[in-house]
Amino acid sequence: MAAPRSCSNLSRHFLTASRPQQTSSWTSAKHQCCQRTRRQTQQRRWLSAAPAGLKSLLRVSEEVAEAVATKKPVVALESTIYTHGAMGKQLAQEHDELVRKHGGIPAIIGILDGVPNVGLTPQEVVRMIEDKDTVKVSRRDISYLVGMGLAGRKINGGTTIAGTMVLARLAGISVFGTGGLGGVHRDGQNTMDISADLTELGRTRVAVVSSGCKGFLDIPRTLEYLETQGCLISTFADGRTGNIDFPGFWARDSGSKSPSVVQNEREAAAIIYSQEQLGIESGMLFANPVPEGLGIPLPEIQAAIETAVTEANEKGFTGSRNTPYVLGRLKELTGDKAVVANMALVKSNIIRATNVAVELSRLQASSGISASSIPPPKPVHATPVSTAAKSEARQKTNILVAGAVALDLSCDYTGTKAGDITPQAHTSNPSRISQSIGGVGHNVALAAHRASAKNKVQLCSMVGDDVAGSTILAAVEASGLDATHIRRLGREYKSGNRTAQYVAVNDGQKNLVMAMADMDIFTTHSFPDHWRSVVETSKPDWLVVDGNWSGRDIREWVRAGEDNGSKVAFEPVSVAKSRGLFAPQRGLPRLGLFPNATLSLASPNIYELAAMYEAAKENGYLDSLEWFQVVDWFGMRGARDRFVHLTSAKLTDAGVPVQTVQLLPYIPTIITKLGAEGVLLTELLGKEDPRLRDRDSEDYILTRCMSPNSPVGGIYMRLYSAAEKVEDVVSVNGVGDTFLGVMVSGLAQGGKAEKLVDVAQKGAVHTLRSAESVSPGLSQIEEELTRVVSRR
Repeated sequence: MAAPRSCSNLSRHFLTASRPQQTSSWTSAKHQCCQRTRRQTQQRRWLSAAPAGLKSLLRVSEEVAEAVATKKPVVALESTIYTHGAMGKQLAQEHDELVRKHGGIPAIIGILDGVPNVGLTPQEVVRMIEDKDTVKVSRRDISYLVGMGLAGRKINGGTTIAGTMVLARLAGISVFGTGGLGGVHRDGQNTMDISADLTELGRTRVAVVSSGCKGFLDIPRTLEYLETQGCLISTFADGRTGNIDFPGFWARDSGSKSPSVVQNEREAAAIIYSQEQLGIESGMLFANPVPEGLGIPLPEIQAAIETAVTEANEKGFTGSRNTPYVLGRLKELTGDKAVVANMALVKSNIIRATNVAVELSRLQASSGISASSIPPPKPVHATPVSTAAKSEARQKTNILVAGAVALDLSCDYTGTKAGDITPQAHTSNPSRISQSIGGVGHNVALAAHRASAKNKVQLCSMVGDDVAGSTILAAVEASGLDATHIRRLGREYKSGNRTAQYVAVNDGQKNLVMAMADMDIFTTHSFPDHWRSVVETSKPDWLVVDGNWSGRDIREWVRAGEDNGSKVAFEPVSVAKSRGLFAPQRGLPRLGLFPNATLSLASPNIYELAAMYEAAKENGYLDSLEWFQVVDWFGMRGARDRFVHLTSAKLTDAGVPVQTVQLLPYIPTIITKLGAEGVLLTELLGKEDPRLRDRDSEDYILTRCMSPNSPVGGIYMRLYSAAEKVEDVVSVNGVGDTFLGVMVSGLAQGGKAEKLVDVAQKGAVHTLRSAESVSPGLSQIEEELTRVVSRR
């Protein structure tokens, strides 16, 4: 589907086409055979549980059967939208790819050659489209077409919403994404013209994600009819509060209040899961409003609808001829606005349905046990925690840091003669070697702890059952940092159970030359239920996640923070690990975008920022409809001159300002560490942000949003000079971590990022002059931090 017409020059210029997935060349024939055998076994298991007649009459593709059997996220798609609509061939392929891109398995449903099919390929859909005799298939028509097929007359049928629901339920699929329902037609109380979609929702347990029903129908009576049928109706709040309208298809509102509201896909998935576990057989309707800015204002579309409906009645277009006439006339009356809105809402609904299916898959995989009911696993041979520490752990947590703790070795080259500052390769070098406790997560937590005694800081991490692990646990407890959630892996974990270690080789000026890190413990072992339980128990104001976890685990941590109302900060760690936040999207928890962004802040250096940007671009994060919408709200034109003015020509040419702006929809505050050149703060401002009206902030406003309906107010971009030029550097290890720790310490107390940058830089300077990864002298800045926080 083409990008919205209003896309800014900025977003168009930096967009690249997504790359098709390639089959790995090293996959052996034997491996492929094993995979095929496994899929066939799972399909046989699925069929063995089905009624005998169903096995012989219903064809379920291997991919869908495997996905249903293994509780992967599957999304049903109707075929009438392709067989009886314009652009059917193109849409079938687009929708198939759309579901896959967002982590789901598409299941296009229809009747091919008289056989009900769940999991049609786009090529099979094309066959149906090219057959002029392909018919529409609702519940009443399924047996007719199948029976005719058995009798030798092969008929193709595109399934409507009702027909798709029936076959999806038979195949074990719970979620269905589509455009808009049928409903009660105007004067339906007399004509009894009521869509079969409504009665299907009353008796078939499938969750339908749509933008309500067609806007020219009788929406109040449609809602009443669905209530009588026992169908749950809930509308996605989409960032809104107060009374939420049921959507009017082309318009975000309809004038009719929604019976209930859900805030996000996880809530919708929990409702679906509950319905399944309780055995309630009626369907569910989750109404998804057309994306803001792409719909038609309610008064405008209502006027067009009244004209089209009146003309249809006057010209005798009733029954099955009514809807095609009204739709065609609306296209003429709105100047294609209705078509644009229709295309956008279908795509948005399929994305929403896929995200719901992903969340449902996670619930199903947990076998019905919620994370909150799982007690955290007990650490093996963990260092005993004192009674005082246990009591403290029950207090309110301000900051929870989820990340690496490691044993650090710092090797500083001492040289053999004056002016010799560079160690030599391929030989032993004289050096001064020091040992300390480090790891990005540990450093951030310790810096936040030392910067202010007002914050309760906890660290969640892992160590091995080895000498290094014992050393770390003892040192962490001695530092006063809460070690309650540091899990120690026993020897029963046969691989990747070594305590993390980091070795840094620095030149004669204490600049990093090379580093080696063994962090396998964080990518080999995954305990998402335990981590979620930790977040649910502590409910921190701020959750800091470092990039040492796997891409999936980073997203699990981030989602846990979002679900428990925490603000989430991401520390990228390194160029390679920074990509984990924007890992390939399939099967991962969704990253929300502004104004419902999952993350609040990230603190990369310029190399990590570039890697994050490239990963986001390569994996499709920068070509979604939602991303385009937020970027369009920025209203940016001719941005280069403003970038140079606010930063520098050097940074602009390096792409740093552009990269931060492109990532803002996902991370509204990006603090880019520039080393000796200081810090670049880029923030996405809400409509009511006082800086938009503050004279002192005027010079840092990159752009303002002029749209009255946008939640975006503008972009704040400010380059801070380095706090001071440090000549007496002792160690560079932990400097960036200290900066973030001090920053989060201030944010947790209610401070503002733009006020905290300078004091966070001063904290980093303390660590530059310390042999430890976090300077013990950070307490010296506590008074200044308190003053800065008070200047809100």
